[in-house]
Amino acid sequence: MLIYLGFGALVIALLTALFGVVAAVYATRSGGKAANWLESARRSMVISFPLLTVALLCLAALLALGDFQVQFVYSVTSRAMPLHLKVSALWGGQAGSLLFWCWLLAAFLLAAAQRTWAQEQDMLPYMVIVGQITLAFFLGLIILIENPFARFWLLPNGEQVAAVFQPRVALPLLPPDGRGLNPLLRHPGMILHPPMLYLGFVAYVIPFALAVAALITGRSDDAWIRAARRWVLIAWLFLSLGLILGARWAYDVLGWGGYWGWDPVEIAALMPWLSSTAFLHSMVIQERRGLFKRWNVVLIIITYALVILGTFLTRSGVLSSVHAFAQSAIGPLFFAFIAAVLMISLGLLLWRWNALRAEGEVHSLLSREAFFLFNNFLFMGVLAVCLWGVLFPLVSELIGGQRITVGPPFYERAIAPLFGALMFLMAAAPLSAWKRSTFRSLAGTGWKPAVASLFVPAVSLVFGVRNPVALIGLWLAGMVVIFSLYEYGRAVVLRRRRTGQRWITALWTLAGSNRRRYGGYIIHLGMALMALGIIGIELFQAETQGTLAQGESLRLRDYNITYRSLAVFDTSDLRYVVRAAIGVEKDGVLLGELHPRVDYYYDSEQQVTVPAVRATLLDDLYVVLVDWEPISLQAATFKVYDNPLVSWLWIGALVFVVGVMVALWPQKDEEG
Repeated sequence: MLIYLGFGALVIALLTALFGVVAAVYATRSGGKAANWLESARRSMVISFPLLTVALLCLAALLALGDFQVQFVYSVTSRAMPLHLKVSALWGGQAGSLLFWCWLLAAFLLAAAQRTWAQEQDMLPYMVIVGQITLAFFLGLIILIENPFARFWLLPNGEQVAAVFQPRVALPLLPPDGRGLNPLLRHPGMILHPPMLYLGFVAYVIPFALAVAALITGRSDDAWIRAARRWVLIAWLFLSLGLILGARWAYDVLGWGGYWGWDPVEIAALMPWLSSTAFLHSMVIQERRGLFKRWNVVLIIITYALVILGTFLTRSGVLSSVHAFAQSAIGPLFFAFIAAVLMISLGLLLWRWNALRAEGEVHSLLSREAFFLFNNFLFMGVLAVCLWGVLFPLVSELIGGQRITVGPPFYERAIAPLFGALMFLMAAAPLSAWKRSTFRSLAGTGWKPAVASLFVPAVSLVFGVRNPVALIGLWLAGMVVIFSLYEYGRAVVLRRRRTGQRWITALWTLAGSNRRRYGGYIIHLGMALMALGIIGIELFQAETQGTLAQGESLRLRDYNITYRSLAVFDTSDLRYVVRAAIGVEKDGVLLGELHPRVDYYYDSEQQVTVPAVRATLLDDLYVVLVDWEPISLQAATFKVYDNPLVSWLWIGALVFVVGVMVALWPQKDEEG
């Protein structure tokens, strides 16, 4: 019953999306009846969400009940898995994650349908067309290729097939248990990381649809920018959260002492974040000065195309990645969809090229709009490096017949200078003026925080830092913090003089008066703190490895770790666990005990390494159990990392999220 109900809801949702496209097209051509057809098109977006909710709940129930006749349920769950992992396995496999993607898109389309479109009524039908075509494309993939409701059937010749409806002369096949979820995915991060990424990806459909609608209708004003602003911030927030949670997940689970491996799928999620970050900066210039109209359309087209590209790279099987799904037949269809999106949207842009002429020009290379333009160039430079690194294996295989991959050194050497320049602009841009700014005016405003920032490398030298790259990085991160606090503090002082408010009141009301500006300062503070953590682990990480007998010790910097014991046991969720007990001392003082372990999952016949971490503001001691003597348990091999300052990466991430929330929170003149 659940299978047929869920599949039927999918089919009706697809037909509803296609009807919405037809109704919206007809609304643009029907003259006096346009309002009725447009309302029908809008309602198609409203109806899609409850239909897909039914399909999603049916699949979630099948996962929770353990109906292993369903191919998807069999592939991602087992009887031993707890309920919360069974439900979160919904997005742990190809078919379920596509359904979840569609459900989120339907939710965003529903929210867009409820919006007041008084000033953009002419753009609404085209927004419906783009949104519903995207939804119909993904629903078509689900129904025709990656159906989550397909069941196992046994043919008379012994062949197994998967289909929703019973093939002729076939018998139902019910496996006694499922294969279970990949052990790497059985982590609390599985509950939050993928949904955050999907929310970020899907939300970009709305700004893209608004941009296309503006191009088709010939609207060269800021209407689409104003309508898209909140959607872009929401998408950017969720995508940022997804990237941060993914980094933490990798740090906790993968056991290699790091948080980011420049994996192709990681980069696929980073690329739309880069282009949309550039867009968030340049759209301010269009609203404020009427500049960068063409560039903003290009950026939102690139962002949407990168969202589809990232989904394609994850699901097509063309790239090898720990994050990627199995190879699938949907790859060519994704590629065709990306090509169609680029050709149509760029064609519309060329059609309206003259209408999108800027209303002014950049008068000074030191003005704020010039700094924002440089900011955009740097973000796109990082994006170009990432895109080339991801596509190079495919290009090398196509041209030379051999797949050649690029590793972390390529990205780090190419991107580090660009991010350094971005940090400098984060500090300098808030001090510049609109339209015209000179070196003298910048120096007059910024010399005090500039001098103060020099204390950062000076103090670093005192504490023994000699690496020139680290000194420059720490100086730039400190500069962002000092300049942001200086600019914010200066505004608070001026407000107190003008109003007589208390410090805390002036601080609070100032942020509320211009939430995007001061939320941006908080975001920059968060990024500077994150940079501190990145510099610490990337440039000062130390590691060692050794095989220890019980009672023997291994030393790394000021730490002394002693192997005490090894426990081996089974758990109720069908895991075979090997857990070590490690005593930790620093400078002769006993700090406590760590328990790195290895979990072997019987259902999936895979194991996962779970490192033990002792975290402080100064550094993390990160211990991995690599190997052990299986019979006597008297000896074990450990890999130990000392990761300086890495906690500031996670602290900075929290500050970053707070800043986005401040910028996203509506002001009184924006409410409603």
